[in-house]
Amino acid sequence: MSLTLETTPIIAPSPLKAAALVATRGTTPDPVLREACVARGAGAENLERLFGEGALCVTSGQQPGLLTGPLFTIYKALTAVALARALEAQLGRSVVPVFWVAGDDHDFLEANHVYHLTSSAEVERVELRARAADAPLRPLSQEPLGPEIGGVIDTVLGATPDSEFRGDVEQWVRRHYRPEQDFAGAFAEALAELLAPYGLVVFRSTHLAAKRAMGPHLLAALESSKELDRRLAERAAELRGADRPTPVPVGDGATLVMIEDEQGRDRLVRDDGGYVARRTGKAWRLDDLRALANHDPQRLSPNVLLRPAMEAALLPTLAYVAGPGELAYLPQTDPIFRMLEIAPQAAVPRWSGRVIETRVAKVLDKYGIAATDLALPEGQLEASLVEGDMPPAAREALAALRRSLQEHYAGLEAAAVDVDVQMQKPVQSARNAALAGVAQLEKRLISHLKKRNDIVLQQIAKARNSLFPQGQPQERVFNVIPYLVRYGPQFLDAALDACAATLPALDGTPPEG
Repeated sequence: MSLTLETTPIIAPSPLKAAALVATRGTTPDPVLREACVARGAGAENLERLFGEGALCVTSGQQPGLLTGPLFTIYKALTAVALARALEAQLGRSVVPVFWVAGDDHDFLEANHVYHLTSSAEVERVELRARAADAPLRPLSQEPLGPEIGGVIDTVLGATPDSEFRGDVEQWVRRHYRPEQDFAGAFAEALAELLAPYGLVVFRSTHLAAKRAMGPHLLAALESSKELDRRLAERAAELRGADRPTPVPVGDGATLVMIEDEQGRDRLVRDDGGYVARRTGKAWRLDDLRALANHDPQRLSPNVLLRPAMEAALLPTLAYVAGPGELAYLPQTDPIFRMLEIAPQAAVPRWSGRVIETRVAKVLDKYGIAATDLALPEGQLEASLVEGDMPPAAREALAALRRSLQEHYAGLEAAAVDVDVQMQKPVQSARNAALAGVAQLEKRLISHLKKRNDIVLQQIAKARNSLFPQGQPQERVFNVIPYLVRYGPQFLDAALDACAATLPALDGTPPEG
């Protein structure tokens, strides 16, 4: 396969104390949660194992993305697969990879677009549609894709080359991303089919069965919200004192529970012995929320800090595969696990890396540069490459001129100071002006060299767009579809191998019995 996957670690993973984690896990998950799962092929076989006696799991998760979202979503899922396999071999019992779809997320602006490279290697943003600023913040599980989805798929696929894999990829994506389907449903079904050969089980957290199972835990978080908020504020202060990040604001009276109302998803805030929705101002008593959890549980959901505890409460999770943002806020969640009496799962960094295709590798080799050099501010790398092409005679003449100016102005400065000390600064200013003139001449020479090196500049620009589109890591911008079209299932196999090669060490031995 004509590509290389280069690892760019998020952090060095800590050893995973597998046997100790097993001792903290509960019983088999509630059988009704099977209804909330989507699985195909080997994933369906793993689904059966997940609800078998003594099964464990490794989870990861993400909010729904258009056409499965950025590449890092796939890397998260495959890291969970690799870790589940390693733990199963270590422990001698079933360990299933599960991907939690956070369909309650309402950030439409983050989910309504996809990026890809055009046939001319330009980065293009393809938007589904906009959401009106005053529109309700509906969860993505309730946001239909609409008729615009066909045009998005046409545009993305239209920029890919003909290949033996293109037909299958097109059928797969159109099978799931249909106008009548919602964002979360399309995402869950597409991911379940794509990664079925690797045994992935996809969990729909917005399914009625999942919401009913979460209900008691959400109510417990509401009942203890005052104390939880106090402890979370103390924990945040502790982390800041240790110079660690606290990206999620706490200590402002807000609960960890979201409610869906006429304005969409809203945050519940403590208010005079009850609760009030932050945007609408609608008041709720605890008894009202208990009734809601019983007859309409899908209107309640955990916020970002509470969600990891929900995963650990509903599923026999040993470890959660996290990205850099999650690794930053997960330390804030310690008080939640303690107060709700839920055993926390271990946090394991997902694989992070970039796909270096042959055409890009050739550019790197040709100019003797590393992939990271392309992350330099645009123009800086190009200038250094073009500057290297300057004729030796011109380079030597410029250097000699600078030396001569420095030397002669130094002599002039010394002589001038003997006449009048006030002459020092005028001489220095003249020297600086002369050196600036040399610098301007050098810039003009480089500018002319740039014109002679348009091919070089174009090649560097295309390589940069491939690895650092919009100045961001490739994995946070591009979608998996173009790589599937060009390389087929081998791309996923290579990514899985990369994930497996960077897993944490597994400490401990399987528990007896």
